[in-house]
Amino acid sequence: MTPAEAVPVIRTRGLAKRFGELTAVEALDLTIRRGEVYGFLGPNGSGKSTTLRMLCGLLRPSRGEVEVLGHSLPGGAEGLKRRLGYMTQSFSLYRDLSVRENLAFLAAVHELPRRETRQRLSALLQRYRLEAFRDRLAGTLSGGERQRLALAATVLHRPDLLLLDEPTSAVDPQSRRDFWESLFELADAGTTVLVSTHYMDEAERCTRLAILDRGRLVADDSPQALMRDLPGRPLRVEVDRPRGARRLLEATPGVLGAAQIGSALRLLVASATAPETIEARLREAGFSAQVTPDAVNLEDVFVAATRRDREARP
Repeated sequence: MTPAEAVPVIRTRGLAKRFGELTAVEALDLTIRRGEVYGFLGPNGSGKSTTLRMLCGLLRPSRGEVEVLGHSLPGGAEGLKRRLGYMTQSFSLYRDLSVRENLAFLAAVHELPRRETRQRLSALLQRYRLEAFRDRLAGTLSGGERQRLALAATVLHRPDLLLLDEPTSAVDPQSRRDFWESLFELADAGTTVLVSTHYMDEAERCTRLAILDRGRLVADDSPQALMRDLPGRPLRVEVDRPRGARRLLEATPGVLGAAQIGSALRLLVASATAPETIEARLREAGFSAQVTPDAVNLEDVFVAATRRDREARP
């Protein structure tokens, strides 16, 4: 690790945000380093968007410390403008301007010199496959095309840090894959990327991952380490009546989570719970079942982390 990579791009300690009686973010400690693709995984209402808005200076924390690219927030937010790119969930560009007009307007906002603007717009239109749409109104683009335009606009001024709030929630699977390839290209060039998502397959792509639940950080490591250290084991249950079997197993000690996958069930059970124990429980209740170990995935990690945190809360 180089000295530049060792210095945190984002550092928070005890970060919290309240809206009246609602605690949206609570006691959040983060350390994110240069060049990471760092993911926020969590359901709606878990605090992902609120945290991103505090990190770019749009929201004032209720308490805690925030430092982004060497600037303490919220006081130093003005100094971040030219070093940070923020992409919201909803398409926020001008729908009645063309693709090129949107990019040219943002170049003027960032005060790029005219010659640099021409070169930069040409490069972005080519890189994000927008050349054929340069004169089309942004409001007429498809979901994937809008996403590419939004990313081009976000990186127009070559920011050191990208904050992306569920950027792929409204696009097709191929567009999602293309988008993530673009993120890794930016990270390889030294840009730090913080991206929120509720897709497990996207979360698995991140170099590091934070799992948020009801405003709290409940896990933080590489996806591989989180899966390796899972405090439990996944099981696959082939059973004749999966809906009834699920209801039975959800009330069984040692079962941390149960989900129907097609005609089978997938269980997350405590490490001490053997497959034979689950199979015997089902057969005693009149089910025909076969239980086998299954491979760990991030959904198992999410279920275990959020359940452990909820059981620990008063």
